[in-house]
Amino acid sequence: MGTAHTRKKTHTRRLSKRSGIFLTFEGIEGSGKTTQCHRLATTLTTFGHTVLETREPGGTPCAEKIRTLLLENNLSSGKQESITAECETALVLAARAQHIRHHILPALANNTIVLCDRFTDSTLAYQGFGRKLDMKILATFNDFITQGLTPDLTFLFDLPIQEGLARRKRDKNQNRLDRESQAFHSRVRRGFLAIAAQYPRRIIIINGREKPENIAQVIEHTVINLLQKRARVKT
Repeated sequence: MGTAHTRKKTHTRRLSKRSGIFLTFEGIEGSGKTTQCHRLATTLTTFGHTVLETREPGGTPCAEKIRTLLLENNLSSGKQESITAECETALVLAARAQHIRHHILPALANNTIVLCDRFTDSTLAYQGFGRKLDMKILATFNDFITQGLTPDLTFLFDLPIQEGLARRKRDKNQNRLDRESQAFHSRVRRGFLAIAAQYPRRIIIINGREKPENIAQVIEHTVINLLQKRARVKT
């Protein structure tokens, strides 16, 4: 096996080949991030860009199976078994490892704009703040799985949890996290805002209570400016 220095150089070379742009969408349940992610994907495709719209947990066949286990918790035996916070974290990270290796990195190496519904910030917000797991350990796990991959820009959709959960209740497809307590979701929201305060240059907070059309315009304008800036740097 190679030394840590050799592995680090290998990871750096792989990420240095990245020619695409990586954008993530974060927020509490019912914040509207998924809708806006899809909307931006449609707009950018119309403009002629190559776009990959994906999600976490999920994104690959293996990762989608993990997502089902993680969110639905339907055991083959028919018995309900609670998933521990540590198991939940391990499942999220396992899905991410597959997602990055087989989906995200190949797309970024091929000059694709990758739009991802949730990424590492969700791990810190849900498993760190929400489940109260050790933040330093989670950050280390994230670094190990991502191999240094970070979003170029993150849109964080924020609104009161009561409004977000009310939106989710109108959806027939309720998952395990939707049924968590308000205290849990409050911790998650505080976590997202704390992370945004830590990375103000990367994370843009979006008011989830605004009209979807207005939100879409703000996001589109921000991304177009980013694309134009990147184009100028390349020339």
